[in-house]
Amino acid sequence: MYDLVIKNGLIVNGTGESPFHGDIAVKDGIIVAVVKTGEIDVDAGKEIDASGMVVTPGFIDIHTHYDGQVTWCEELTPSSNHGVTTAVMGNCGVGFAPCRPDDKERLISLMEGVEDIPHPVLAQGLPWNWETFPEYLDSLSGRKYDIDFAAQVPHGPLRVYVMGDRGANRETATSEDIEKMAALTTEAIEAGALGFSTSRTLNHQTAEGQPTPTLTAEIEEMVGIAKGVGAAGSGVMQVVTDFKGSDSEFEILRQMVQQSERPLSVSVAQHHRVTDGWRNILGTIAEANEEGIDLKAQVCGRPVGVLFGLELTNNPFSAHPSYQAIDHLPLDKKLEKLRDLSFKEQLLKEVPELETNPFMRQVHKRYQDLYVLDDEPNYEPSPTESISALAARRDIHPLELCWEILTEGDGRNMIYYCFLNYGEGTLDPAKEMMEHPNSILGLGDGGAHCGSICDGSFTTHMLTHWVRDRNRGEKLSLQWVIKAHCQDTAHAVGLYDRGVIAQGYKADINIIDMDKLKLHKPEVHFDLPSGGRRLMQYADGYVATIVSGEAIYRDGQATGARPGRLVRGEQAAPVV
Repeated sequence: MYDLVIKNGLIVNGTGESPFHGDIAVKDGIIVAVVKTGEIDVDAGKEIDASGMVVTPGFIDIHTHYDGQVTWCEELTPSSNHGVTTAVMGNCGVGFAPCRPDDKERLISLMEGVEDIPHPVLAQGLPWNWETFPEYLDSLSGRKYDIDFAAQVPHGPLRVYVMGDRGANRETATSEDIEKMAALTTEAIEAGALGFSTSRTLNHQTAEGQPTPTLTAEIEEMVGIAKGVGAAGSGVMQVVTDFKGSDSEFEILRQMVQQSERPLSVSVAQHHRVTDGWRNILGTIAEANEEGIDLKAQVCGRPVGVLFGLELTNNPFSAHPSYQAIDHLPLDKKLEKLRDLSFKEQLLKEVPELETNPFMRQVHKRYQDLYVLDDEPNYEPSPTESISALAARRDIHPLELCWEILTEGDGRNMIYYCFLNYGEGTLDPAKEMMEHPNSILGLGDGGAHCGSICDGSFTTHMLTHWVRDRNRGEKLSLQWVIKAHCQDTAHAVGLYDRGVIAQGYKADINIIDMDKLKLHKPEVHFDLPSGGRRLMQYADGYVATIVSGEAIYRDGQATGARPGRLVRGEQAAPVV
């Protein structure tokens, strides 16, 4: 007797093969049979009729930031309600282990600044029942979750743990420092870390505006830690960089891979000022792979954007003194003040404080990159619908239009600022990036950017937009997208036991009604520790999401099942 049988579905097995109609049998959390429709005649404890539905492996999201959330919550939303069954956290060099007791505030500040997770949330939510990275994993291993997750050891905490103030202040690591960081990295991977991550971008700063501790780490440090990964005999590496001095930066990446003999992925996106720079980066990555260097670009299929709103971290008036004076007010009181015509007049005529706010300074130069996010969000909007274009047609200043949008209705309208991956007002470059043979899908950032970004839904967007709805360019095939989200991402991080619907593989499965699949507009929830705010986004069309043979969602509703666990390290492919 099987535990579960899924019948009559259109199976997209995750390998890129053409879809086929068939049945799937599950026993003890493992797929034990995949056959043509009607060939399973053994009884099952549960049966799901998937007629008219698409059946896929569960999605593997390799770029999330649930490092804090996993300590206080059993649901890894907003990833698990978008078909993700395995999430990889600890990206961008930020996290909470290893950590000495005196460094807790420092790591909270780093996570708050880099990933927009408020200090009170982390201060109240984190139990801090660990110091070392193995102890951190141990603290998580006894807990149950809706989905599986794996952790990477982050460079920032590692550097501060070994170097203290010198590490936080970006001083050059000594040979002794490097040896210690390498040894701790080896220890972490042997204990179950999936890999190592770091950040080398000016976009990542502490809450106090200081650069991340890892920004200027020299090649000796980077390569030394990479050797620590290699010494463990498994593990992957993840890097975020600005590619400043691209030749020297690539030399660091190449040496990290060559001397560790471990794979590395680096975030790549289209920048607005150099719209074709990504082609040069991908070209260099391709050359490295031709030399046998396992280097991949981590890319995403929609604009990298920030959401603006009156309940969110920022909006176009955030640098205006008049708005700053009311930003603390509850939404209804804020709206009342904003709708006062004398206040509006004052707000629109005053000069925003941009010299000390480089982010908002860029926003006020790029109204052409701002769009209204409708109830049915469009992540490839036409440039003719930008705030700049709409305001020009009405002969008003873009800021006045922003005021109108934000003060309409209940004050919960959102404006979408596309600051990466949309320099030409089209996602054609993103398509080219995704289809590059040395690229993998990532950058969803689930669990982070609580008041500004909600890209954890990008798995659903890949299906609704790229497979079904796109009308401003070529689409992608269903089997290509599923492979990219399943087998490709699983293999990229060493999880060979999942991402495919075949005998012997882990029974992580999605059943999807493609006709009804729909993304809803993000909404603000205040459900984090200390009443903290986060953005959530829901979807229709997921008939079931199954982890280890148990349904964690049915028709968009959580079942309460908790089959998810911490995944410790690389997982071997099944032997059938």
